[in-house]
Order: sequence, then structure tokens, then C-alpha cells
Amino acid sequence: MFHVAPTTRKRKVRIATTSLSGCFGCHMSLLDIDERLLALAEIAEFDRSPITDIKHCGPCDIAIVEGGVCNAENVHVLRELRANAKVLVALGACAVNGGLPAQRNHVDVGECLARVYTHRSEGQAGAVPNDPELPLLLDKVHPINEVVRVDYFVPGCPPSGDAIWKYLTDLIDGRIPRLEHPMLHFD
Repeated sequence: MFHVAPTTRKRKVRIATTSLSGCFGCHMSLLDIDERLLALAEIAEFDRSPITDIKHCGPCDIAIVEGGVCNAENVHVLRELRANAKVLVALGACAVNGGLPAQRNHVDVGECLARVYTHRSEGQAGAVPNDPELPLLLDKVHPINEVVRVDYFVPGCPPSGDAIWKYLTDLIDGRIPRLEHPMLHFD
């Protein structure tokens, strides 16, 4: 378990975040800790995150991942984050179990793409995008623990700002994070 005692903390805790395949709702909940972001900024600094707009992860104490794994780029980002993080947290239903993006697991990816891009109304023909800049889709959407080792799971869709705050402060203060039932949030 990661531990930085408040009285002996000599440096700020480094936190990195990323959003893979999901709706970005978990990051919105992170921002919902509101003025507590200022308190967090006193004890933590952000590496890769939407707050900093840093695209690659350096060494960090805590990495927070939202979203499932649906393409080759997600795999690369997730592995880079895991390699650089002391503690990795799966945040939200998509990271924990694939969430809504995993609904596509019930259909063949090729059929899904053809249906979405080639079947147009009023006789218009379309084509499946084929650009080398687009990441290769995986056959299935995976929860992140099927790709890398995960230390902690925070369920919810999305977890509330209060739940994220409690989880982060528990980790930073060296307590085993625990969310009581009223803090679990599924919309």
C-alpha cells in the first residue's frame, strides 16, 4: 500500500489520470470535488491529466484510470501509466467492468462498423473510416484489470466527487480506502 504520512511528507504526491474508452464522467466527478481541488493542490501535483494537458505519464505515486480498453492506443496508454505508477486505481464502471462501451461486445466489430458507416438513409453510400491515424479497434472492450494489474477499484457510474475525494485522501494519508454504501453512485 502507498503511504505518505502527513507529518513527514517532504514532497507532493504525484497523481496522473487518463480517460480511455468512456464518457469522461469520472473526470467530471473529479472536478466536482470543487474547492477541495485547492486543498489537493497543496499536497499533490498532477502529471498526465486534463488539468495539466500533459500527454505522457512520468513517474507518479497514484494513477487514476477511467474508461474501458477498446483500442490499441488505450492499451499503450494504460501500460505506460501502469509502468510509471506505484498505485493504479480503476475509477468507474467502464474501468472496473467495461461499462457501457462493453455493450458492443455482443456484436462483431466489423459488422458494427459496417452498420454505422455504410448503411445511410436516402440511398447515400458511406465507408468505414480507414486512416492510419485511427487506433486499431480491439475485438472486445475490456476492463483495465484484463490488461494490467490494478491496485484499487472505485465503482460507480460515475463515482461522486465525495467518493473520489475520500478515496484519494485515504490513499494519500496511508489509510486503506473504503467507501460505505451511501457513497456508491450509479446513474
